Amino acid sequence: MDEEYDVIVLGTGLKECILSGLLSVDGLKVLHMDRNDYYGGESTSLNLTQLWKRFKGDDKPPEDLGSSKEYNVDMIPKFMMANGGLVRVLIHTNVTKYLNFKAVDGSFVYNKGKIYKVPATDVEALKSPLMGLFEKRRARKFFIYVQDYEENDPKSHEGLDLNKVTARQVISKYGLEDDTIDFIGHALALHIDDSYLDEPALDFVKRMKLYAESLARFEGGSPYIYPLYGLGELPQAFARLSAVYGGTYMLNKPECKVEFDGSGKAIGVTSEGETAKCKKVVCDPSYLPDKVKKVGRVARAICIMSHPIPDTHNSHSVQVILPQKQLGRKSDMYLFCCSYAHNVAPKGKFIAFVSTIAETDTPEVELKPGTDLLGPVDEIFYDIYDRYIPENDSEADHCYISTSYDPTTHFESTVNDVLAMYSKITGKTLDLTVDLSAASAAAEE
Repeated sequence: MDEEYDVIVLGTGLKECILSGLLSVDGLKVLHMDRNDYYGGESTSLNLTQLWKRFKGDDKPPEDLGSSKEYNVDMIPKFMMANGGLVRVLIHTNVTKYLNFKAVDGSFVYNKGKIYKVPATDVEALKSPLMGLFEKRRARKFFIYVQDYEENDPKSHEGLDLNKVTARQVISKYGLEDDTIDFIGHALALHIDDSYLDEPALDFVKRMKLYAESLARFEGGSPYIYPLYGLGELPQAFARLSAVYGGTYMLNKPECKVEFDGSGKAIGVTSEGETAKCKKVVCDPSYLPDKVKKVGRVARAICIMSHPIPDTHNSHSVQVILPQKQLGRKSDMYLFCCSYAHNVAPKGKFIAFVSTIAETDTPEVELKPGTDLLGPVDEIFYDIYDRYIPENDSEADHCYISTSYDPTTHFESTVNDVLAMYSKITGKTLDLTVDLSAASAAAEE
């Protein structure tokens, strides 16, 4: 342990694993440690016995739920946008060779008490029961504008400078109704609240394009993909990548105390009486609790079911977004469902999650609009966890801390955090122009 490393990474959560993989590929000498004896930190995957132990305190789940080891229940379940940031990182680092993906069946949105498929193109807009006849035509025009928009082709801009004009102004040009704006902003552009409406529209339009391009990528009913056996495969795949490039992994290292010099700069990490020296420390909030602040909590329900979510066209994997306005809340609610089709449960079993930013102390009541959509469940667990963000000056103390995972059921915000951290640590921007077809073979198997 008495070697010196460029970077020591603490915690094998998904963000930390991606970063240690990226930094190893860049030629940095990386030591990666975790106080737990398993990969994944907060974003780990549990079998049925582990799930029982964590939420019920005993390790005897009922036998009728099937074999424990056939369950891979992700604690932070998120789908990946087929053309999104995470898939680009996976291709950039060649981690795709360790994973098999499968397209996700459905992407739905909640509107006035019902679930609808999210229309993502001008053709789908015309078919969607979400809108009346005249609204469909207006939405179709807006979708065509977005599909044709190219940042470096002024002809496609229709006189709008999206760096200056707000999303609200662009939408009002097409005269769209509030309910339409709701599903476009939250279920297509995946904004987590309505603040985007008063920001420059470029990001909003790019997010819509990402959704439509991802949807077109696989002939599935959604823009999302998900690894077989769930996300627990991801941290391990990045651990392998790091090892290929000379990184060192150590699990089950208690304490992991960060050491600082007189000026408050991180200089190493001590565990079991030995200190490894380093220039920089990367970690999740639990390793440096005095350098982070609490910014809220996530409430979630984890359910085991014997059927798909009703009204999702029998989808074996699906995301449903419940926009905040539809529920009279300050933040969206998310439904995530996956099943034996992705090898995360025994045949005939489905795993569903309902998650949101907690606005009260009673998750059972708060999550009811989501859990009510699930139909009968075999088992349900409720949980609330705190969310933290770093408040240190990483220039001064050389500590780079990730933010806690948010309640979204897709990866875009997670990847943005990783890319921002990568730039802070290395002073470089990660080039993610990759050949996206490199991930498709695995997705179709």
